[in-house]
Amino acid sequence: MKITGYRIRYAKHYLFVEIDTDEGITGLGEAGNWAFLKPTAEALNEMCGYLVGKDPSRIEDWNQNFYRAQYFRGSVVMSAISAIDIALWDIKGKKLGVPVYELLGGKTRDRIRCYASPMQTVEGDEALRKSYDDLKQQGFTAAKIFVNGPVSSPDGKGEFYSSRLAEEVRKVALVRQTVGDDFDLVLEVHRGMNKAEAIAFGREVEKYHPMVLEDPVAPDNYETMAEVAAKVAVPIASGERFISLREFEMLMCRNAVSYVRPDVCAVGGISASRKIAALAEAHDVLVIPHNPLGPVSSAACIQLCACIPNLAIQELPGFCLNGKEDRMVDRPIRFSDGFIEIPDSPGIGLSLSPDAEKLYPSVCRGGMAAKRSCDGAVKDW
Repeated sequence: MKITGYRIRYAKHYLFVEIDTDEGITGLGEAGNWAFLKPTAEALNEMCGYLVGKDPSRIEDWNQNFYRAQYFRGSVVMSAISAIDIALWDIKGKKLGVPVYELLGGKTRDRIRCYASPMQTVEGDEALRKSYDDLKQQGFTAAKIFVNGPVSSPDGKGEFYSSRLAEEVRKVALVRQTVGDDFDLVLEVHRGMNKAEAIAFGREVEKYHPMVLEDPVAPDNYETMAEVAAKVAVPIASGERFISLREFEMLMCRNAVSYVRPDVCAVGGISASRKIAALAEAHDVLVIPHNPLGPVSSAACIQLCACIPNLAIQELPGFCLNGKEDRMVDRPIRFSDGFIEIPDSPGIGLSLSPDAEKLYPSVCRGGMAAKRSCDGAVKDW
């Protein structure tokens, strides 16, 4: 089998690549660098152009080739490698007539527990209660809460140490009261606290038994994350911004996390994510794949979740809830009663609709303007 061509496609705020072969099999992948789609598309052009005429079955070889061929690496390069890796696994699965997870050792579970990941904050107590009650009524048994600061604070008071911590703790208490104890909470700090705030907040919310404290501080300093983990009883998750296996090793060898969050579309694809899961297993760490993207990202995550032994739970982004993206692909992902169904279709289990671009016109997500504090200083994101 040889690669004969490729197409780069934009739909909504996603970037996809389709890789064609001389046997009529097409593989589908998705890139994770959602803030820089055009540069990532250029990297895909370079890499896919190099692959034309070559054997798509050498997945690990091509992954290593693109990772080591260039002097510079970064999120653009790694997102392009990730998209290609997913597409090549899709081709191999379709060629052999089996799901990708069968090529990675087979199923370790029959279904995949997921948590709802709303992609926007909710203001007002009644609206907050209703949003989580609605998620529970939809069958979810876990959900994310954004605790990364006030939406706006013109006078700065919402950003003060005491008032901010009090408000975030109150928010967690309100949601816990709404959903009851048979519901897990993922507290999304989104790197929005400094070390002192993260430790104080983590200690205050321990009594509400959250399952996860996600990215309480920026992950750039492994020692800081390790210090927070040592002083807080809530299990910490991090790694969604990482783009290499070695970053995860540096974090885990410091006992800085209970969960790792590889992004299959950003860290090097299914190949790299499987290695990260194995590394986490050796460290007695569980895996919560990061999934803030489109249906191909979800499909690739499902292949990973289906075959690893140390899965904790899978993120399901709010973009796709209530069938909002069903028409983007031929076989939408199905979930019910808090679990995602594991498909038995070959490859990653779906294909992009021919008219995806028309149904979901390309839009920009993100921008160059940083979030700022009330004093005008730049805040982390």
